[in-house]
Amino acid sequence: MSTPGSTPPRRRARRDNAARVHILDAAETLFAAHGFDATSTTAIAAAADVPKGLIFYYFPTKESILETLVAERLPAEPIQDVTGLVSPGDPAASLVNLDAALDLRTHHSSLLRVIWREAETHPGLRTPLRRLRTSLQEATMRVLQASVPGPIQPGTLRTCATTWVSAMFSAATVDRLFGLDGPSPDELGGIARLVAAGMTGMG
Repeated sequence: MSTPGSTPPRRRARRDNAARVHILDAAETLFAAHGFDATSTTAIAAAADVPKGLIFYYFPTKESILETLVAERLPAEPIQDVTGLVSPGDPAASLVNLDAALDLRTHHSSLLRVIWREAETHPGLRTPLRRLRTSLQEATMRVLQASVPGPIQPGTLRTCATTWVSAMFSAATVDRLFGLDGPSPDELGGIARLVAAGMTGMG
């Protein structure tokens, strides 16, 4: 039971969780824009509109903020059931459906930029990045295999899946804050058609 004038436990828990989320949001944005080393905890606190001491209440070190972002916000297995994404006989459309379902550019673009930027100096980020890439390759292979009417050589299937995953990563990780643009949806559609043509041509 809360004492008169005190904050009820549930409301306090919601408030504390909101502050933690604000810190992670601010850190993700700043790490993506400026890099981990160039981002101070003072800047994170200012962007999150919280006292600097509150950051260390939740995260003992700046490195732990980065680790938490990857652990909690990077999808380990972003998609498992691809049945609804398959357009029979149209692998290019199926690939575009997969990209739309994953929506990496909207939901994970800044975090993916952080990981690509920091993986060289923070080896711990390489494992979750490899895990994500492998999961995306496997999902792409399932989509392609289900959408092509004829048999496909395993090597061709994997090569085409790797190409498509690279295109999706490129679209999600290119840093638009520096005036650069990744592949547009129309360009991704062209890449999907190229991958589909290469797959059927090599099958």
